[in-house]
Amino acid sequence: MADLYDAVFIGAGHNALACALHLSARGWSVGVFEQAAEPGGAVKSGSYTLPGFRHDWAAMNLSLFAGSAFMKTHGAELSKHGLGFVPVNRPFASAFPDGSWCGVSTDLAETTANIARHSPEDAQIWGQLLAGFPARAEAIFGLLGSPMRARSLGSLLFKTLRKQGLAGTMDLGRFLLQSPRDWLGQTFRSPQVQAMLGAWGMHLDYAPDVAGGGLFPYLEGMAGQAFGMVIGQGGADTVTRALVAAIRARGGVVECNAKVARITRSAGTATGIELSDGRKILAGRAVIAGTSPSALVSLTGAITPGFDRAMTDFTHAPGTTMIHLAMDRLPEWAAGEALKTYAYVHLAPSLDQMARTYQQARAGLLPDEPILVIGQPTVFDPSRAPAGKHVLWVQVRMAPGTILGDAKGEITATNWAEAAEPFAERALDILERHAPGTRAGILARHVVSPAQLEADNPNLVGGDQICGSHHLSQHFMFRPARGHATGTTPVKGLYLTGAAVWPGAGTGAGSGFLLARSLAGN
Repeated sequence: MADLYDAVFIGAGHNALACALHLSARGWSVGVFEQAAEPGGAVKSGSYTLPGFRHDWAAMNLSLFAGSAFMKTHGAELSKHGLGFVPVNRPFASAFPDGSWCGVSTDLAETTANIARHSPEDAQIWGQLLAGFPARAEAIFGLLGSPMRARSLGSLLFKTLRKQGLAGTMDLGRFLLQSPRDWLGQTFRSPQVQAMLGAWGMHLDYAPDVAGGGLFPYLEGMAGQAFGMVIGQGGADTVTRALVAAIRARGGVVECNAKVARITRSAGTATGIELSDGRKILAGRAVIAGTSPSALVSLTGAITPGFDRAMTDFTHAPGTTMIHLAMDRLPEWAAGEALKTYAYVHLAPSLDQMARTYQQARAGLLPDEPILVIGQPTVFDPSRAPAGKHVLWVQVRMAPGTILGDAKGEITATNWAEAAEPFAERALDILERHAPGTRAGILARHVVSPAQLEADNPNLVGGDQICGSHHLSQHFMFRPARGHATGTTPVKGLYLTGAAVWPGAGTGAGSGFLLARSLAGN
């Protein structure tokens, strides 16, 4: 006899788990079925190098989750199930080839001094931006946390007009359309300050010249200054472990190694799922797919031509290579000891370099100078490594999902099984130039190619860690497609959640929580 739940979930990413917990707290019975051996999707951790060294598989920064509406609602419950955060007072910095650096700290005087080394004028502008941040943030965060429904957007527009007037509202609209290069170039004079902030656009597929990307360098800069960063105590999987424990404590089921073969339907309504082992799971009220759009279509079969085409045409960002390093010591940064005190160090020297790297990856080429995000979590959480040792979390952006060639003309392999190691060496060469002797401090390493990221989690198509480009044509009410930004589909009772659905990527559990609130009627 088939199991029956009110809501059946495909995949145990943090959005699906957040949705399941909220519905469970509202009295729904929930069953979550994950094909992988462990839950969490990109939000998981493990000893990928040596015993005693804890590495975050993909996501490291949990600031969005810690500050989310979901956390405000369920934080106390999750804390009882082991959720723990570590605050970071120096969230990010950038090191440059000329031996200089710039960083953002929660100490305004410190940040101002860092920026003033490059441009006293920019330091003054930074203070002005920070002073205006609360007023602008109210409208921006209101938009980013709003369901993409006409009524909600109309209410938000009315509030913005009332508080900021027509001119202020139009200025905000123009800002939301600007590229990173346009906003940074019009705001700051120093190329280093522009690069330090512009690197954040690359986290969400916003290369310097992509319209709509100026928002994210602004938000990360201001939020880093005002709030710092948050990482997980012992690893990012503190979120996943707490979510799973809370769901199970409420009587819900989270089952791994449970691959879903298809979504079952009857008379235009989703009725449940069938697992690859033949088991049938029935859904009394909803089937919720935490999948990529293309995977949803493969599980349902044809729905409507327009919807099917929108799901299969959904565009993914370039991929990422992850390098997990067990270290005898922290890097000896050529730019100075101060860089040892930051959670992230970006190696992205200029807006031009970022633009070139992005275009190379989009063209299927291994970039000649990939962008590196060096995470130093053990600076703030020593529990992730044995005493006196460290882990480095190295994110290599950008990388093509399908390799058509090498921009540098050195790597001949066109498959990731053979290209991963030489590409990782290229990245480590860049790190070594900025921190000589780093290689000598490596005790063990684990390289994860874009192909391996996708094999582990099929939602990361081509190694795309954000499950879909955030360009304007695929953002706001168009994520994942016009008319479906709330997670609805043409099939009654079938919903989509995850990073492919508005508000998109990040660890804020936004799409899962918005969907759960809609289904629960609150």
